[in-house]
Amino acid sequence: MHVGMGVAFQNPEDALSDAQVWDEEVKIALEAEAAGFDSIWSVEHHFTDYTMCPDPLQFLTYIAGQTKTIQLGTGVVVLPWHDPMRVAEQITMLDNLSGGRLILGIGRGLARIEYEGFGVDMNTSRQKLVEMAECVFTGLENGYLEYDGEIVQQARRDIRPAPQHSFKGRTYAAAVSPESMPIMARLGLGLLIIPQKPWDVVENDFAVYTDAYRTENGTEPPPPLCGGFCFVDESADRAEEMAYRYIGGYYGTVLKHYEFAKAAHDGVKGYEFYTNISKYIDRHGSGGAAEDFVKLMPFGTPEQVLEKLEFIKDKVNMAAFFPNFIYAGMPYAEGRRNMNLFVDQVMPELKSWDAPPVGLQAVTAAR
Repeated sequence: MHVGMGVAFQNPEDALSDAQVWDEEVKIALEAEAAGFDSIWSVEHHFTDYTMCPDPLQFLTYIAGQTKTIQLGTGVVVLPWHDPMRVAEQITMLDNLSGGRLILGIGRGLARIEYEGFGVDMNTSRQKLVEMAECVFTGLENGYLEYDGEIVQQARRDIRPAPQHSFKGRTYAAAVSPESMPIMARLGLGLLIIPQKPWDVVENDFAVYTDAYRTENGTEPPPPLCGGFCFVDESADRAEEMAYRYIGGYYGTVLKHYEFAKAAHDGVKGYEFYTNISKYIDRHGSGGAAEDFVKLMPFGTPEQVLEKLEFIKDKVNMAAFFPNFIYAGMPYAEGRRNMNLFVDQVMPELKSWDAPPVGLQAVTAAR
C-alpha cells in the first residue's frame, strides 16, 4: 500500500509566528522521503490560522526541487477559486519539473470567509467546480484549453510547456456530500476520503459513486485514497488522551473556520448537506461532535492503529493512506515522536498490504 504524509500548517490562535510554523513543517516535509513515505500532501486554504497553505502547487514545487522520488499530492486545489488557464499551467509545470510525480486532488471548498475573500458567489460553486474540472482536465489531456460554459469561459489557448503525462487515473476529488458522488463519477475522478462521517455512511456513499462511475465510464473506478489524523503511542491510555486533546482540538478549528455553529451554509445553493452538520452540532454540542470525529481516526498503540486502518481498508478498499501527524497546536517534538513511531512500527506492515499502484504508475498500469 502507498503511504503518504500530510502537512497542515496550522497555527491555532496564533500561538507561534507563521514563519515558525512554516519553518518547522517544511523541515518535516523534507524528511518524508528519507523516512520512507511515498508522498507528501498539503491542502489549499486562505486567510485564517486554520491551514496556512494558500498554494499547495507552489509548496509542492519547492518540495519537488529538494527531493528525488517522493510523489506530490494536492489534497486539494479548490478549483472555483482559480482561473482555469493559470491553474492548468501550474499543474503542468509542477508535473513536468518533477518527472510526473504529481497526484492531483481537487475540491469545491465550503468556507464562507474564503469565498467572500475571493469575491466568488458560493451559490455558483458546484456548477463552477464541474465546469472548471471539465475545462482543466480535458485541457491537460489535449494540451490546450477551450471551454464555453455558463460560468467558465476560456478561449482556445495551448498549455506551454505542454503536459508530458496523462492525468487519467491519478486525479481525485474530495467529495463529502452525497450529491457530489455522481458528479465526481461522471467526471471520471477518483475519490479522496477524509473521514468526517460514520464509516457505514461513507461505505454507502462509495457504493453510489461506484455504481455511477461504472455507468458513466464503463470501467471500475480507481480505488480511493484516504487521509486523516493519526496519533500513535506505546501506551493505549496516553494515545487516547492525546487523540482527544489534539484530534478533538483539530475539530474545534474546523468548527471555527467553517462557521458550522453559525449555520453559515443555510440557504446557500449546493450546500444543503452542510446545514445538517450545523443541526448535528446543535443536537450533540461541539464536544460531542468532536468526540465522534476523533472516533473515526486511527489512534492508539501501533497494533490498534493497524487494526483501525484494516477496518477502513475493508470498508472502502483504499489504495493509499496519507495521515497528518502534527495538528491543532501539537508541540513539534510530540509530532515528530508520533510520526517516528508510525514509521518504525506501523508503516512497514501497512506497506506490505496488497494495493494497486498510485500516481503515474497507475496511469501506466491502466494502459
